[in-house]
Amino acid sequence: MATRDQSARGTAGATPATGAETTTPTGRGIELLMLGLAAVLTTGALVLVEANQEQTLTTDLLFVGLAYLVLFALAHLAVRKLAPYADPLMLPSVALLNGIGLVMIHRLDLAAAARATLLGKEIPDGQIAPQIAWTVLGLVLFALVLFFLRDHRVLARYGYTVGFVGLVLLALPGLLPSSISEVNGAKLWIRLPGLGGIQPGEFAKILLTIFFAAYLVQKRNLLSTAGRKFLGMELPRARDLAPLLAAWLLSIGILVIERDLGSSLLFFALVLVLLYTATERVSWMLIGLLFFAAGAIMAYQLFGHVQVRVQIWLDPFSDYEGGGYQLGQALFGMGTGGVGGTGLGAGRPDLVPFASSDFIFSSLGEEMGLIGLAAILVVYLVLITRGLRSALAVRDTFGKLLATGLSFSVAMQIFVVIGGVTKLIPLTGLTLPFLSYGGSSLVANYALVAILLRISHVARAPLPKRPAAPRAPIAEASTEMVRRPDAQNGAAARTERSDS
Repeated sequence: MATRDQSARGTAGATPATGAETTTPTGRGIELLMLGLAAVLTTGALVLVEANQEQTLTTDLLFVGLAYLVLFALAHLAVRKLAPYADPLMLPSVALLNGIGLVMIHRLDLAAAARATLLGKEIPDGQIAPQIAWTVLGLVLFALVLFFLRDHRVLARYGYTVGFVGLVLLALPGLLPSSISEVNGAKLWIRLPGLGGIQPGEFAKILLTIFFAAYLVQKRNLLSTAGRKFLGMELPRARDLAPLLAAWLLSIGILVIERDLGSSLLFFALVLVLLYTATERVSWMLIGLLFFAAGAIMAYQLFGHVQVRVQIWLDPFSDYEGGGYQLGQALFGMGTGGVGGTGLGAGRPDLVPFASSDFIFSSLGEEMGLIGLAAILVVYLVLITRGLRSALAVRDTFGKLLATGLSFSVAMQIFVVIGGVTKLIPLTGLTLPFLSYGGSSLVANYALVAILLRISHVARAPLPKRPAAPRAPIAEASTEMVRRPDAQNGAAARTERSDS
């Protein structure tokens, strides 16, 4: 005889011999350690800049350093409290990139002040204080997203509403008068008194990614339906091309109304990648590339500003004193930096127009060299791969598509910006995430990272345990008869011998 309680314990094998309960590590200790390393690197870079530019250490070093430490210590506490199982490497990667950006912006402020003093002009207002203020606002939004967004799947319920708001934000600068929306020929801004300018398109990028992910979750089976086969591929049906056609028309509209080549390319590529991720059909990629080629040819033939960008890309030195000056100076600067760089604070990145925003990558390349740029790209790669890893690990389809879209949007923006600065592709006017000067991009990207951290928290958190059934005392446990198999075989053998 054996009790049911004993047999249940024998089959479950619930606890190890030591009796210790296993717990899933949160990774917050690793995150704190990596944030400490980022703080050390940022502080060391600030010291080098101060030493090379001012030949002494000023109070600006204390201001920037303390602001950096306090802000990311609070961000770490927010993640520890609100998303304890979130990926431990995303926030340190963002912190290091933001710190390097603050260092270079401060370095360019010092150069501008020295130049103004040399020319006997008034010292211009620095950009480091506004950038720290935008960082504070970005981290506040970061914490608010983590606090209110406890489950990313809630966003799927409001997909169409979010998409409509994203389209309004995207189109708003193009519909406003040029006096409050146009900067350097592109209508991307909304200038507000006392607040400077904001780019609604940076926030529209996140909202439209949520809409595309929610839409593709609902229409995934429809878009995956096999159409006609051609050369071994299953082509989608004509009526299923509506999402891709709408994205293409939206991209062309951005290019026409706002003259923004970068955002146009970013949104179309985002839709194309999400379509491929949702359907796993290569035909979507091929059709999308055909749409892109047709749109590129049409844009070049119809729009003069696109022709100018292409001509500068092909030969910036043919009009070096005009349109090619910015790209030419950037190439000269990176060439001067070489492999090891001139040293932080020891170059002349201030000769490049918009050195702290559109061309901050060339500024860093001059003073940090190829080695420094490679290190920055590795940090970006860590951020992107951890986002894609969260997409693979999360269990729901909406989370997979949303994390993939957000991670790809960061990767695409990096490719477009660095490709333009290094003369791989035409210039687009986008800014590097977390590095470049600018409030809209910084704040929006902190919200983007908060959503990725929420998805990674859901993916890495342990599944809830089912409550164990109460065990009955041994004296009250029911019993049952158990007959051993060998006893049955022995009885059968004795029966055979008696018959014989």
